Amino acid sequence: MKKINIGVLGVGYVGLPLTISLGKYFKTIGFDLNKERIKQLNQGIDTNNDFTKKQFKLSKKAFFTYEKKYLKKVNVYIITVPTPVTKTKKPDLTLLNKAIEIVAKYLSDNDTIIIESTVYPGYCETEIPKILKNLKKNFTLNKNFFIGYSPERINPGDKTHTINNITKIISGSNSSTVNLLKKIYGKINKNKLFKAKSIKVAEAAKVIENAQRDINIAFVNELSYLFNKMNIPVNDVIKAASTKWNFLKFYPGFVGGHCVAVDPYYLSFISNHFGFEPKFLLRARKINDYFYKHVFKLISKKLKKNSKILVMGVTFKENCPDVRNSQIPKLVELLKRKYLVHVYDPIANVAKNYSIKEKKIKKYDAIILCVKHNKFKLFGIDTLNKKLIKDGIIFDIKNMLGNYKNVIKL
Repeated sequence: MKKINIGVLGVGYVGLPLTISLGKYFKTIGFDLNKERIKQLNQGIDTNNDFTKKQFKLSKKAFFTYEKKYLKKVNVYIITVPTPVTKTKKPDLTLLNKAIEIVAKYLSDNDTIIIESTVYPGYCETEIPKILKNLKKNFTLNKNFFIGYSPERINPGDKTHTINNITKIISGSNSSTVNLLKKIYGKINKNKLFKAKSIKVAEAAKVIENAQRDINIAFVNELSYLFNKMNIPVNDVIKAASTKWNFLKFYPGFVGGHCVAVDPYYLSFISNHFGFEPKFLLRARKINDYFYKHVFKLISKKLKKNSKILVMGVTFKENCPDVRNSQIPKLVELLKRKYLVHVYDPIANVAKNYSIKEKKIKKYDAIILCVKHNKFKLFGIDTLNKKLIKDGIIFDIKNMLGNYKNVIKL
């Protein structure tokens, strides 16, 4: 193959780390249609707070653009756009299909398309050729173009498990494509690679990674519903049970974001095409989707109508500004029907809607700790109590505090 020139389509939570890492070794274009995002990145500004200006400068072979004409120079297209679900919980592949259509305009003989976005098993080798057939009629898979699949494993807000040190699954439409992915990804993570037997295997592996976590959290969430009725602290139960060597420690909580709360529906979708209903998988989703209502009921039992509440944290996970599929806004809407509610999240990427200035925070009847941001962990019980009226309550949803008289845990 000629010299590798990479184009990363979509420079969000997944595409930006990839572009910066690849840009240290290969000519890499970070492409996105969001002009404001591109302008910020070219100034070394990452509003997701994952990268500093210094880290941008170290990626000397990368640049960012919203102009499609620069894709003419690319021969390896890596697509990292979001693949959410629709309101009816069906795969929404609109952005992915649109990205492939953009690629098709510039695709040349022997070019490679690599997908990192989550898809259902079978998508890459069936749907991509169909899209290209309509746009480039003479292009045939493994003759004119090639497909690779390497599912993203970015964990937003996690500074430990980064793209440079996690194991990457690689797969391709033929052996030469797998070798190309090995050359590209092995360069940025010291060859910590796992070669999947096929693209379908890699696609399936991606969806079950997150489905497994969803199921495990659903189990402890259901336990929290039960043990709350029995007046048994579920976190204490889990702590005791985890003393057994093979017990898997998961804690109850909100499930949101662009992966764990979404990927099970991709597996469910393709299951239906084979006449199979994944009842266990869907039951877990239902349990986790209900969790914010469980928290609301817990709070309602303890507070009088029109109580003043401070909700701390609104993002779908700690130390991450992303609010996609977060259940906490749903909880807030329920709370507003009965109480006077303020929300404080200093890092949420919709801060104008979900933030109040610290100096304006007065006395509250209750504080709800919803997200385990590092900044919140620094507050401590004494600081939080200063924000409360006498006999005020703290609902510690994320198990951040110790056992105190006015702290209610799940």
